[in-house]
Amino acid sequence: MSPLPVPRAELVVDLAAVRHNVRLLTEHCGVAMMTVVKADGYGHGMVEVARAAREAGSPWLGVATIDEALALRAAGDTGRVLCWLTVPGDPYDRAVAADVDVTAYSLAELAEVEAAVRRTGTPARVQLKVDTGLSRGGATPADWPALVEAARVGEVAGHWRVTGLWSHLAASDEPDHPANDSQEQVFREALAVAEEAGLTPEVRHLANSAAAVLRPSARFDLVRCGIASYGLDPAPGRLPDLGLVPAMTARATLAMVKDVPAGAGVSYGHTWVADRATTLGLVPVGYGDGVPRSASNAASVAVGGRRRPVRGRVCMDQLVVDLDGDRPEPGSDVVLFGTGRDGGPTAQDWAEAAGTISYEVVTRIGGRMVRTHVDSRLDSRLDSRLDSRLDGELDDGARP
Repeated sequence: MSPLPVPRAELVVDLAAVRHNVRLLTEHCGVAMMTVVKADGYGHGMVEVARAAREAGSPWLGVATIDEALALRAAGDTGRVLCWLTVPGDPYDRAVAADVDVTAYSLAELAEVEAAVRRTGTPARVQLKVDTGLSRGGATPADWPALVEAARVGEVAGHWRVTGLWSHLAASDEPDHPANDSQEQVFREALAVAEEAGLTPEVRHLANSAAAVLRPSARFDLVRCGIASYGLDPAPGRLPDLGLVPAMTARATLAMVKDVPAGAGVSYGHTWVADRATTLGLVPVGYGDGVPRSASNAASVAVGGRRRPVRGRVCMDQLVVDLDGDRPEPGSDVVLFGTGRDGGPTAQDWAEAAGTISYEVVTRIGGRMVRTHVDSRLDSRLDSRLDSRLDGELDDGARP
């Protein structure tokens, strides 16, 4: 059998790494895990990541929209799924019929859920979100008592079961930020109001990835881990080394190598000019594939086991790197970012070069790049696709 062709540019997602991260975070936190798979699994592939998370024992999945929740159901997922971002007129009927937990921020949303229950004849699963200080979604503390009272009335009437009470932190990646203490206190006060109203939810949850690791008092019954489940640090420089493994490697095939003399300008605007004779490599990905243009002249890639700086502006379809006199063959592997082992670049490195966060790097990259899911325990192709191997560091339970 002939070997599989190597794509021009590719996102290689290792599902064994996802399973490893979910298990590790669950063990570290000591409570139930909600693996957040919104935005197509942070760019990693929602359905595939969801399956890996379930295999690792995650009893909950979290998504933003009803459409995302329904896509999980269509793919065969039957476990608990919470969604939390709706607009008036969203398909609550379908969510209720699919046994999806929906979040209500307001009396108006509860009314929409109740109408869906009457139309479908199926009781809903509802969670209530309180705004503890992020000033985004959720009921304000002033509106919270009325929301929980109405939710309790609907529960007694058999319209729904209130399965959860929750909120979201604004500064969990800054553990000393005063907002963390303030928000946790407001959340505890909101829980007391709900308890007084007679609500007995299955889960109370506040902690996202950073708080799940850094703030034990915020774990309650459930933690919601998004970026950490993909092996990326939610609080760079502050998180202990838990052994998280980045699941995504972005790679491309070197298209061309050329010599340029000192004084040669590179890419649009000649924002970089060679101060010496050197060799340049052409990499066939650009901002049309989600590579951040703002990382021009700041990021690096790996070619031939060495970091190679990006020279000049990142273009729509391509970027140029400095090979410093080396001449790797066209067709050689280029790693934009990956696990970071052996000193290779990471998504965090690209985030810092672009002045953003790793969440944005992995979620936006893609475009014309092929996304390939592999399992480092099962797929030998990973040896040639990743910038380094996992070297047996994943737990023995990584097999599906």
